[in-house]
Amino acid sequence: MTPEQVRHARDLLSRPDNSVASIARLLGVSRSTLYKHVPELSGGRRTQLQGTT
Repeated sequence: MTPEQVRHARDLLSRPDNSVASIARLLGVSRSTLYKHVPELSGGRRTQLQGTT
């Protein structure tokens, strides 16, 4: 993934109506690639979102 794609993914992940699967599809990558390049997802999306609010 490019740095721009990673930034875009992080922006989309901050919105609760977007799923990891839909973001991966939008960016043309697999979910595993998204998890690899966005390490904060490894703790679980809900955990990360709760930590940022």
